[in-house]
Amino acid sequence: MKKILTALFVLTVLIVPANASQWKASDRVSTIGKNIITKNNLPAKTTFKVIEGSADNSNTSTTNVILISSSDLNYAGNDHEVAAVISNEIGHIINGKASKDKFRDIAKSAISNTFSSGNIISVAANSEYLKNKSNLSDNKAADITGVDLMIQAGYNPLAMIVVITKMPGSTMEALQGKPSNTERAMNVFDYLTYNYPSKIKAGYGCQEYRAFSEYANKIVEERNSDKKKLAQFNKEQEKNKQERIKNVAQYKATGGISGWDASYSILKTLTESSEIK
Repeated sequence: MKKILTALFVLTVLIVPANASQWKASDRVSTIGKNIITKNNLPAKTTFKVIEGSADNSNTSTTNVILISSSDLNYAGNDHEVAAVISNEIGHIINGKASKDKFRDIAKSAISNTFSSGNIISVAANSEYLKNKSNLSDNKAADITGVDLMIQAGYNPLAMIVVITKMPGSTMEALQGKPSNTERAMNVFDYLTYNYPSKIKAGYGCQEYRAFSEYANKIVEERNSDKKKLAQFNKEQEKNKQERIKNVAQYKATGGISGWDASYSILKTLTESSEIK
C-alpha cells in the first residue's frame, strides 16, 4: 500500500505542474497588448484580436482593433516574445505602413500608365526585388519602433531579435552560415547597442540569442576598431532615434493616426473633392 501511495504521489508531482504551467501565445495577446498600450500612453480604446493568416491593420485608426497573426505567434515562446510580435505590428501602424503602401501603389500605377510594360522604369517599379526591399525597410523600421515600446512596457527588447531569427530566412543566409533574417536582426541589435547598451549587456537566455550575439559581436568589434565606420554608425543611429521619437509623438498627438495616414487622408480628400472638367 505504501508503495502504491508513493507511486501516486510521484505521478501527481510530475503531471500537475505540466498541466498547471500550460502556456499559449495567443492567450497572452490581450493582456500583453494592453500593457504595451497603457505603458506607452497609446490610444486607450485599442483592443487586440488574433487571426489566421496575415494581419491587415489598415483600418485600425477607425476600428481601434489591432489584428495579430497567429502565424507570427508561432515564433513566440514566452511573454517577452509575444510582446515582440505585438510591438512589431504596432510599429507598422505607428510608422504608417498601410498608407505608405497606398502611396507606392499610386506611384506604380502612374508609372505603368506612363511607360509600356516592357520599359525598364516600369519593370523596375513593379519588380519583386523592389517589393522585397520595401518590405524589409518597413520591417526594420517597425522592429526598432517596437523595441522602444517593449522597453517602456518592461519587456526584454532582445526578444525581438529572437523572434526575427526564429522566422524562416533565405537560402543564401543558410549557405553563408548566418542567422535567419540577419539584416533585420542586426538592425535591432545596432539600435539597442546605441540607445540601450545596458539591455545588450543584460543579455537573453536562449540558444537563438546566443548564436546571434556571437555573430553580431564580431561585427561590433570590427566597427569599433574603425573610427570612420563608428562615426557613420553613430550618425545613422541618431537619425533612427529621432525618427522614432517623431513618429510616436505624431501618433499620440492625433489619437492613433500616423504622419503617412494623415498625408494620405489629405490626398484622398483633395482627389475626391476635385472637379474634373
